[in-house]
Amino acid sequence: MQPEPAAPAVQVRGLAKRFGPVVAVAGVDLDVHRGSFFGLVGPNGAGKTTTLAMVSGLLRPDSGDARVAGVDVWAQPLEARRRMGVLPEGLRLFERLSGRELLTFSGRLRGLPAAEVEERGAELLGVLGLTGAGNQLVVDYSTGMRKKVALAAALLHNPPVLFLDEPFEAVDPVSARTIRDVLQAYTGRGGTVVLSSHVMELVERLCDDVAVLVGGRVVAAGPLDQVRAGRPLEDVFVELAGGGTAGQEGLGWLGAR
Repeated sequence: MQPEPAAPAVQVRGLAKRFGPVVAVAGVDLDVHRGSFFGLVGPNGAGKTTTLAMVSGLLRPDSGDARVAGVDVWAQPLEARRRMGVLPEGLRLFERLSGRELLTFSGRLRGLPAAEVEERGAELLGVLGLTGAGNQLVVDYSTGMRKKVALAAALLHNPPVLFLDEPFEAVDPVSARTIRDVLQAYTGRGGTVVLSSHVMELVERLCDDVAVLVGGRVVAAGPLDQVRAGRPLEDVFVELAGGGTAGQEGLGWLGAR
């Protein structure tokens, strides 16, 4: 008898959310395979952040459901949160803690033993290039340092699934390379990453699978090579999002001297 295929790391069905008259997400279905690097892309206002917030338990949907590592996010919220790490948009950290204290707080909040938190925290600070800033207050961290310490906090309890909303936005190239290396090592050992991004080059470099979200709906999804069909992902994205150069004919004055 053939073994049953493993359940998806993330499974979303009929997810929907309105804010007054505005439909932010209109019935999203997604399957994210275990051990994959999954990219959620779309233009501004497409519903990427709202979708990730609902799937990661930060925002209650109007309808639909989401499962993370087999656990219903809204029926079993505490168990679901044990199985995920989250780096949300609009990063908010306890700024009067040092980086090391922030990791200690996060680990103890997750129920990890103090010695394990200390060991893992030191390793993460080292790998992410923050050892020298470990005793520095987070309020004094740069944007890149904040992203890295927040990623360390999300990884500390070794969750099977990691949700990242624009993790490379406003991050310098050195920090971005470090974050990429850590995430690739994580997925290489069986972890699953779901990230939103509007940087197509980054998605092409990192992701195995991709979903394109436009107007709160998934308009294309599947393996990266299948979605782009031999074309640059940016071209496919622009076409699906309805973008282009139309209307620029009237800008003949621009740049003229």
